[in-house]
Amino acid sequence: MQADNDHRQKIMTRATLVSISVNLVLSIAQLIIGFVGHSQALIADSMHTLSDLTADFLVLAVTRAANKGADEDHPYGHTRYETLATTGLSILLMAVAVGIAISSVDRIFNPTGITPSMITLWAALLTTLGKEGLYHYTVHVARKVKSRMLEASAWHHRSDAISSIVVVIGIAGAIMGIPMFDSLAALIVAIMIARIGWHLGYRSVQELTDTGLEPERLQAIRNTIQNVDGVKELHLLRTRTMGPHALVDVHILVDSQLSVSEGHQISEAVEYALIGEFAEINDVTVHIDPEDDETIPNSCRHLPLRKEVLQRLQTCWVNIPQASHIQRTILHYIEGRVNVEVVLPLSVFDSVDSANQLRQQLNTAAAQCEVIGKVEVYFS
Repeated sequence: MQADNDHRQKIMTRATLVSISVNLVLSIAQLIIGFVGHSQALIADSMHTLSDLTADFLVLAVTRAANKGADEDHPYGHTRYETLATTGLSILLMAVAVGIAISSVDRIFNPTGITPSMITLWAALLTTLGKEGLYHYTVHVARKVKSRMLEASAWHHRSDAISSIVVVIGIAGAIMGIPMFDSLAALIVAIMIARIGWHLGYRSVQELTDTGLEPERLQAIRNTIQNVDGVKELHLLRTRTMGPHALVDVHILVDSQLSVSEGHQISEAVEYALIGEFAEINDVTVHIDPEDDETIPNSCRHLPLRKEVLQRLQTCWVNIPQASHIQRTILHYIEGRVNVEVVLPLSVFDSVDSANQLRQQLNTAAAQCEVIGKVEVYFS
């Protein structure tokens, strides 16, 4: 598992370094050309690119921590660091959007009358191509390693590419004699940035508040569990996500007469089936139920445990001499009662009738104890 995390970290780090390099060149070029060429839209776009650069450094810083394996303090791993970073990216995007919007509105109502130069148009066109290429590269890596944080960074690049298209249109309009187009383009860019920031933040908050998987994914999980041999029903299926991973808790109903080891084997089969079928699932907790505790809640919670039950049975059977020869006692907690199975050596009986008579005696005596259900007698 840690080897996979290390490989994932290397891929994410490489993608982030590529992004940093491209964003650094683009932001400097946009800022300089925007000032020299008198384009507020291009300057606004450079601020967007600078926010990308800041986001890249944040991703780089978090990647190492997020891909550390589980430890004593973080038994489920550290992938929630990605979620926190994504939340930070969304806040950063919305803050940038507000700043650009305020400046744009001011320019709309207080125009300077300066027309952007042609070089700003070419800069915006080249920025669009660079950002779109960076988006496709980053989103490919993000989906490969299932990193929501890296995907957020990719959408940051896509928002830049789209905003650059708006900038191209705004600059072109201003050059053709409508100066307000440049400021309007900057305002539209701000709205687009804010929308993407809100979307990313909403998804991150959902994860931090343990929102479950989508209904169609839950149904697929149900189908997989129900196909496991030995599972009669399932209920209380719960899921949550941690970065690229999903965690599943589920109660399954099995035959109430199964041994502990067979019930455990079925739970293991459910775990392996889910992890094998769903790439995002990496942790499964299966609770074995001998009866449906969703429709019969806590029916056995009041019942005593084994030591006390055996003491009560010993008291009930004190006048039955054969009870002292019991080799093994098995308890079944079902429907609010303790059903008992006892194993006796066949040598203590001289006939089938005497064995049946003992069975009746044990049941009659055990009936004095209100928590005991039926008693079954087996011979070895």
